[in-house]
Amino acid sequence: MTSDARPEYPAFGVTADLVVLAVREGRLCVALVRRRDEPYAGRLALPGGFVSRHGLDDTLEETALRELREETGIEPDEVHLEQVKTYWRRGRDPRQEVVTVAWLALGPIHGDLRAGSDAASADWYPVEDALAAPLAFDHDEILRDAVERARAKLEYTDIAASFVPEPFTIADVRRVYETVWGVELDPGNFQRKIAPVFERVEGGDGGDVRSAGRGRPAALYRRRRRGSRAGADLTPIEPPFRRPETGG
Repeated sequence: MTSDARPEYPAFGVTADLVVLAVREGRLCVALVRRRDEPYAGRLALPGGFVSRHGLDDTLEETALRELREETGIEPDEVHLEQVKTYWRRGRDPRQEVVTVAWLALGPIHGDLRAGSDAASADWYPVEDALAAPLAFDHDEILRDAVERARAKLEYTDIAASFVPEPFTIADVRRVYETVWGVELDPGNFQRKIAPVFERVEGGDGGDVRSAGRGRPAALYRRRRRGSRAGADLTPIEPPFRRPETGG
């Protein structure tokens, strides 16, 4: 049986939402915006938005980077970006059926955020406080998943170095691990395990050491660059550096 009728396809919106993480004053923090408009006016939410209908985006990665800049003022070259997961369940957005592609962005971000025109404000919040607050939509689930992704990837990649500016010391990286994992690590064991992952800075304008107070100055390192595709700029840690049991 044939028909000239065109098939009807369900109308779905597609968004890119971002979990932007930074270590600030010794705490793991996430960038959140306070929504100006309904739905969920006045509630905290992850920055993000719909794929452009006006030719601004050719890929979902471009949507994520555009929303990062528009909603927080963070420039794309400040962060490591990778895709986390796709989210959809019926009714998760009261406006229409929406599929969200979530992205993890993290970097050595120390300045204040700049809210976009559709947000009342944008600010940094400690992750534990953000998870205790009722976030808009299902953003609490997205935040939990992305934070666990970051914690897990510390075990087997050099992603921790994305949180600190280059050049860095191994102690800088250890403090990232301790903050993100919520544990204390033995400095000597950490140095032996992690230092070979990075490239030591030899000479250059800044030299190859940083004063660490009394004693021998600390050596400086940088990451070993790999691919330029989102999420492909990480160096593996082999064998993995396992996360200690916290008992919680």
